[in-house]
Amino acid sequence: MKQFGAHVSASGGVFNAPINAKELNAKAFALFTKNQRQWSAKQLDEKTIDLFKQNLELSGVKPCHVLPHDSYLINLGHPEVEKREKSLDAFIDEVQRCELLGLDRLNFHPGSHLKQLSEEECLNFIVESMNKTLEVTKDVKLVIENTAGQGSNLGYKFEHLAYLINNSIDKSRVGVCIDTCHLFVSGYDIRTRETYDKTFAEFDQKIGSEYLLGMHINDSLAPFESKKDRHHSLGKGEIGIDAFKFIANDPRMDDIPLILETIDSTIWKEEIELLYSFIES
Repeated sequence: MKQFGAHVSASGGVFNAPINAKELNAKAFALFTKNQRQWSAKQLDEKTIDLFKQNLELSGVKPCHVLPHDSYLINLGHPEVEKREKSLDAFIDEVQRCELLGLDRLNFHPGSHLKQLSEEECLNFIVESMNKTLEVTKDVKLVIENTAGQGSNLGYKFEHLAYLINNSIDKSRVGVCIDTCHLFVSGYDIRTRETYDKTFAEFDQKIGSEYLLGMHINDSLAPFESKKDRHHSLGKGEIGIDAFKFIANDPRMDDIPLILETIDSTIWKEEIELLYSFIES
């Protein structure tokens, strides 16, 4: 069973996100549990938590089909100790917010070396931060998002994601979110049946489909292997529509949140309907 949805607004309070998802007829959704462009945030109070859980139940979306995203400011691989520790503290807070809301996963970008470290050094800092987080939290899975490879961001190779998983102290609490736009522009083709099968066979071999805990469903404004993170509406970009038909019929994508982050939120409801229409009986 496929669980398609979108990254909805939590403006006015996290409890509004399930309502916004319901209006899209979404069976999954993503949200920021705090302002994604600020370090600090007001703590979640009991009233907010209860209202979120009530609205989530009313939406019909299961907690395991919600994919919260952490702050864009966090860099778990920052070359400077003080800034890396600040990121770690913020990341732990994000995980704890998920715990309070009854959500079982948190999506995050692995980190950037800022051209001051080697990739391996940066990956080691990221996994160290992940392990410290795993030690002081419980239940919530850390879901690493693949990146476009823009700038000094790591996570654009399957090998990066595998390294972080393989060096985690609790592999039952780590996983991957594959963003289709990022996948494509970082050099993994999914436009044809042949290239799609090749890419996900490589994913299965290097990472393992059991670690796939979510997807971001986006077309790409930028061309293949461009390393540019530019999302587009489904079928209107460089990837084309066939890849999304393949996803809709791939059992590896069953029962995980499949989240639109396409550029025109006014057509998300139609795009969700389109994705469901691709499913072959």
